[in-house]
Amino acid sequence: MAFHQLCTFETFQQVSGRYGYGENFRDVIEQEFTRIKGITYLDHAAATLYPESVLRDYCRDITSNLYGNPHSHNPSSRLTHDTVDRVRYRVLQHFNTTPEEYSVIFTSGCTAALKLVAESFPWRSHTESQAGSHFCYLTDSHTSVVGMRGLTSSRGVVTQPVSPQELENRAKDEAQVEDVICQTPHLFCYPAQSNFSGRKYPLNHVKGIQARRLYPACAHQGRWFVLLDAASYVSCSPLSLQDCPADFIPISFYKIFGFPTGLGALLVRNDAADILKKTYFGGGTAAAYLSGEDYYVQAANISDRFEDGTVSFLDIIGLNHAFEALYRITGGMHNIQQHTFGLARYTYMLLSSLCHGNGRPVAHIYTEGQFDSPITQGAVLNFNLMDSNGQIIGYSQVDRMANLYNIHVRTGCFCNTGACQSFLGITSQRVKRNLQAGHVCGDNIDIVDGQPTGSVRVSFGYMSTFEDCQKFLNFVAECFVEKPVRVDQERLQELKRAAAASEDSNESPSIKITNGEVYKGDEKKPTEASLKGFQLRDSNSHGVAYTLTNIYIYPIKSCGAYEVHDWPVGPLGLLYDRGWMVVNGNGVCLSQKREPRLCLIRPQVHIRSNKLLLQAPGMDTISVPLENNNHSHTRVCHSKVCGDRVETVDCGDEAASWLSDFLGQPCRLIKQRPDFTREMKKRPSEAATSTSLSLVNEAQYLMISRASVELIQNLMSSRQDDSEGDQLLDTQSVISRFRANLVIAGVEPFEEDNWSHLVIGSTQFMVAGHCGRCHMVGIDQDTGSKTKEPLMSLSAYRSGKVTFGVYLTHQLTEGSTAAANVLSVGSLIQPKPNSS
Repeated sequence: MAFHQLCTFETFQQVSGRYGYGENFRDVIEQEFTRIKGITYLDHAAATLYPESVLRDYCRDITSNLYGNPHSHNPSSRLTHDTVDRVRYRVLQHFNTTPEEYSVIFTSGCTAALKLVAESFPWRSHTESQAGSHFCYLTDSHTSVVGMRGLTSSRGVVTQPVSPQELENRAKDEAQVEDVICQTPHLFCYPAQSNFSGRKYPLNHVKGIQARRLYPACAHQGRWFVLLDAASYVSCSPLSLQDCPADFIPISFYKIFGFPTGLGALLVRNDAADILKKTYFGGGTAAAYLSGEDYYVQAANISDRFEDGTVSFLDIIGLNHAFEALYRITGGMHNIQQHTFGLARYTYMLLSSLCHGNGRPVAHIYTEGQFDSPITQGAVLNFNLMDSNGQIIGYSQVDRMANLYNIHVRTGCFCNTGACQSFLGITSQRVKRNLQAGHVCGDNIDIVDGQPTGSVRVSFGYMSTFEDCQKFLNFVAECFVEKPVRVDQERLQELKRAAAASEDSNESPSIKITNGEVYKGDEKKPTEASLKGFQLRDSNSHGVAYTLTNIYIYPIKSCGAYEVHDWPVGPLGLLYDRGWMVVNGNGVCLSQKREPRLCLIRPQVHIRSNKLLLQAPGMDTISVPLENNNHSHTRVCHSKVCGDRVETVDCGDEAASWLSDFLGQPCRLIKQRPDFTREMKKRPSEAATSTSLSLVNEAQYLMISRASVELIQNLMSSRQDDSEGDQLLDTQSVISRFRANLVIAGVEPFEEDNWSHLVIGSTQFMVAGHCGRCHMVGIDQDTGSKTKEPLMSLSAYRSGKVTFGVYLTHQLTEGSTAAANVLSVGSLIQPKPNSS
């Protein structure tokens, strides 16, 4: 059976177990989640999606009822108080416990709940007369758990990371006898489910630590408490606190319901609540206090005691409607667990069996098991893709291509450095070296010294469908697999047998694989040169001259190009290039990714008349001054470009009205302040000289070559399916989509990637790196419509590594100024290849 035959619903049913929540599952999804039509959302572990009926019911509620501050005693306040109490009970009911056993403390999220425990736990420092407390956590823990040590270390508490292997390998056969003399409090934290790999840790570890049978509790006397980080686990799994009596359980509700955000809770076992000691007290937490002396009596109710100030009562009321919708649609968390695990297991089985044409695997999956059971594995799949040579494809490259296909995934280390190090084999020294190389958490530096710094994660929610799996798997096969696509039959059969063994005997039988390869007969194979790359030639051979063929400036960031023949070089690059940008009503920069119609705005720079003209279809032409010397009435704005905070000035109401009318939303035109300096980011190894930038993303100039464009154009032609009927892009259309400043001729395809310096006319440039292409390249700059080309062909050519073009910065000779230089079309280019 070929790969495309495996990506069918019939095959999925044979290996997935339960799917959906009844016969009307598809209809409910279409009605409740209309906003995700055309989008494959696979980032539920970060935030799941809310059904639209929740918002309708919530809005009807708060517009029909008057909710006052619950600390008052008037009728509207009592309504709020009683409703919040009802929601508390519903939370406890959801986790199979009662108010007699647990209390609900509402917080702003899971992290705030963890911080509350860290600040309130009665830590003891070691003295001659008493043993000190231990703060222990599993190395496979979220940053917010590990961060608790920032508070404990200052109090002389022993911090002890524990690996998953140590936890059980160093356990005792029997529980330790309780020591009535030593009551030193210790805290052990572990995740019910790893947010990195989806591995589920045994819930009976809670009792094992409390009874001092498991390590490290078995090695230290005292009273051991357990914090069970349930934020990832409870998103798709049922948690019964009758079976798992953890002392502290932090959760975030948006992981379960999608709405409301900014609301979490700390569930506290009542028997353990009295050990928590607060130092700060806010409104509503005091039974009595004096302002004139240090006298304070805390509230008797546990929830009241720890909820400083007024709780977010309207969000809590929204939570009530979220519970209603979840149970109405799914029937409960057990059904959700079965549904989401089936999707994850099917995706794992196919992805782990997928191979390149040469037989090498496509994916390296980071998991402890084989997705055998929902008891041991959540609906999370973590992996890196590999090319046909076995080299890791950087996660940012995968993310960019996924965005092109409207597939939403998560990349990086997912705020879990411990698991990331363990699975990817990253030593602590390498983490430090990566930081020195410029890599920090959350950026897109995916490869350092040939080694990955993170991975790709897909995760499923209760509204995920088989089509989501299908689109994701087809995306991987189309963009990252060297054809023909193959399937490792032996591995797939092994996984299927393991899956069948974990199911009851009445489950559907496993499928049979007869042929592990597929190749469409009408598909045109790329040439060997297009797959392997071209040999670089000597830049002085063949007598070919390198020339500058086109110069483009983009006065307004993300708007249309303005082609020029001769143009001055300013201190920030080409004069007036990306000097302005469009922001929405909240002051956020608009790009073609959010608003493709920006490309239809065609600015023109008239230096002699000091005017920037704005032109667009169906609109009258207006102008704003290039230089405004009267800043006394100009509004100063603060915006962000590529993470950098920039200072700008507003260009007035006329331009704002013009842009708002054309784009159909409130907009303003802003310009970078002339006295504001924004410096280009540098790696530690680079020279200390600074390079100033306009509102560009990364560097002063972007240069591409016609030969590279023509190669991609030819590959597009070879890939085109006659049945699609798409019009083939000409060379100029492809060039316009890559939005370069400088276009050159006379080089082999991608030869410019190996230059370190070049001179154009009399201006010297340094190559500052490669441009990682985004799905903006798929926007037709003449119409604003979206297509997958040419980025899809570029990805196929480079096996998913979609860099195209090189960034340049100008280098000024001593005593010269940038403004004294002019670039002209037809100028000769002198390149200098890398020394390597």
